[in-house]
Amino acid sequence: MKRVYSSPSIMMVSHLKNVLENQGIICLIKNENLLSAAGGLPPIDCWPEIWVAEESQYDQAKVIIEAALSSQVLPGLPWKCPGCGEEHQPQFTECWNCGGSRPAFRT
Repeated sequence: MKRVYSSPSIMMVSHLKNVLENQGIICLIKNENLLSAAGGLPPIDCWPEIWVAEESQYDQAKVIIEAALSSQVLPGLPWKCPGCGEEHQPQFTECWNCGGSRPAFRT
């Protein structure tokens, strides 16, 4: 096993674990409940960590995590749902009203 990621946010660690597992990488979270010990121990040593079960998948896991952390919602224009006409801000990809998808951007 090899540690691939650590963060003070258990939500981020859990999310990235799910991202890795969706890509077929078996991993686990360590130090999940250790944050309460911070103060008696150095805080960074108490952060939740993701460990990859197979060291052969470590490099792939690092690439997946870096891609997940670097993805950002690109700025854009508001869009109108082709199904119901509801207007949405650019960060949304699905219509809250009818479930329709945002039309593909055309250049």
